[in-house]
Amino acid sequence: MAAPTPTTDIAVLGALSVEPMSGYELRNAIQDVLGHFWSESFGQIYPALNRLREQGLVDARPGERASSSVFEITAQGRARLSELLSSPIRDRPPRNGLMLRLFFGRHLGVDQCMALLDETEATARSQLAHLRATHAEVEREDLPDAPYFLITIDLGIRTSEATLEWVDAARERLRRLDTMTSPLEQH
Repeated sequence: MAAPTPTTDIAVLGALSVEPMSGYELRNAIQDVLGHFWSESFGQIYPALNRLREQGLVDARPGERASSSVFEITAQGRARLSELLSSPIRDRPPRNGLMLRLFFGRHLGVDQCMALLDETEATARSQLAHLRATHAEVEREDLPDAPYFLITIDLGIRTSEATLEWVDAARERLRRLDTMTSPLEQH
């Protein structure tokens, strides 16, 4: 069995530090609020919740539905969250499928590379709209965590805007290629 991921614990404990939630609500909060920079699957969240409960870092009480529980961070959980947040960041090497495909784009050809850029633009525009709406919503609410939430949302907005600028520049570079040459003949 793989060792527990401290970053999963940070995401779960951090989300529960904002408010108590069911596992389903927790997954949605991580997806909707943290989704521009973090993701966790149900397959990661529920084992983490069980492990954190066994360690006394979260408590569970019955939820509205008979089969659900609402999880709440404990004082010991808050201390563990602070400890985890203070630990060194261990970023993993990036794995970006788009960059891998474009790096070897000569084998795809200009048209397919342009299609990848079209998809990237659509995703960035959608994410930008979502982040701007989330930013406005957080600014309207009186949350003690709002300044911290806004810092991360601002980065998401700026990253989406930078992606859109990059898409335009990448398209221009591809337009300059001889599109009449077959993908494998382009050198």
